[in-house]
Amino acid sequence: MRAYRCLSPAITLALTLVAHQAAAQDASFKQIAQRTELYQIPTLTLSDQQFLTGNAAGTEVTIVGQLRIAQGSGRLPVVVLQHASSGYDARIDVWSRELNELGISTFALDGFTARGLTDLNNSQASLGRTNLILDIYRALDVLAKHPRVDPTRIALMGFSRGGQATLYASLKRFHQLWNKSGVEFAAYVPFYPDCMTTFLSDTDVVDKPIRIFGGTLDDYNPISACKAYVERLRAAGRDVEVTEYPNASHAFDNPLGAQPAKVQPTFESVRNCKIGEEADGLLINTDTKQPFTYKDTCVVHGPRTGYDPVATQEAKKSVKELFKKVFRLADR
Repeated sequence: MRAYRCLSPAITLALTLVAHQAAAQDASFKQIAQRTELYQIPTLTLSDQQFLTGNAAGTEVTIVGQLRIAQGSGRLPVVVLQHASSGYDARIDVWSRELNELGISTFALDGFTARGLTDLNNSQASLGRTNLILDIYRALDVLAKHPRVDPTRIALMGFSRGGQATLYASLKRFHQLWNKSGVEFAAYVPFYPDCMTTFLSDTDVVDKPIRIFGGTLDDYNPISACKAYVERLRAAGRDVEVTEYPNASHAFDNPLGAQPAKVQPTFESVRNCKIGEEADGLLINTDTKQPFTYKDTCVVHGPRTGYDPVATQEAKKSVKELFKKVFRLADR
C-alpha cells in the first residue's frame, strides 16, 4: 500500500515564499553590472541656432558618461540613457538596472554637471534644447570603439528634455551634421518628450523604430502634440508608435515622484506654444512670428509631475519586449 503525505498549508506557503525570494534574488543579482566605467566625452555648448545650422563655434566642454557593462561575454547591446531637465536622477538608476538584468549594458550621460547646471525645470533657457542631441552623438564616438559593445546594437532612450533629444536625434539631417561616429542607433525610445517644435525636414528620420511613451494627464509635455507628430511621421511611411497611459502624468516612471501627481509652481512648460524652425536655423514663435524665448506669453508655469506605478510597470514590460526584439535577445 503506497503512502501519500500532504503538505500543510503553512509549509506550502513557506515554500512558495522561499521560491519568490529566490526569484527576486536572482533578478537582483542579474541587475548588478559586471563592470562600471566612466568616460569623459568632449562636446560643445551651442545655441539652438548654431546646432541647427551646423555651426561648431561653441564652447568646448567635457561631459561624463557612465557605462554599466551587463553580465555576459563578448560584445553586448547598449542603451544610451539621456536624463531629463532634473538631471541625472532616480530614473536613470532604475532603468539601468532593469536593462542590465536583460543582459543589456547602459551608457548614462550627464549633460549638466560639467556645464555648471543641476536642474533646468525652472530655467529652461539656460541650455539650448538641441545640445543634448550633440552630446548623444558624441557618446557614439566612445561606444563605436569599445571592445565590449556591439556597434550594431546600440539604442537610445531619454526622458522629458532628454526624451525630446531622443526623438529628434532620429532626424537624418542632424546625423549628417553632427554624427561622425560611423554607427547609428537601432531604436529610439523617448519618454514624454516635448513635441511642440516643428523642425525643417522633421519627417525625414532614419529607418529605425521610434517608440514614444507618455501619459494622458501630462500637462508639462502634452502627448497630444506628439500624437500629431506621429501622424505626420506615419504619413511619411516611418516606423513609429506612441503608447499612452490614461492615468499617468509627467515623469510617471520616477519612483521618487509624488503620489498623486503634484503641481510644480515654478516649472516652465511650452505646452501652449507653437515653435517652428526658419531656414536660417532660428526658432520662432509661430503665432507672433518673432524669435521664441521663454519670456513669451505662451510659456506657462505649474505643470504636474508624479509617479504612477501601474504605468511604470506596463512601460517596463513594453520597453523590455522592444529591446529583446531589436537586439535579438533570448529570454533570461
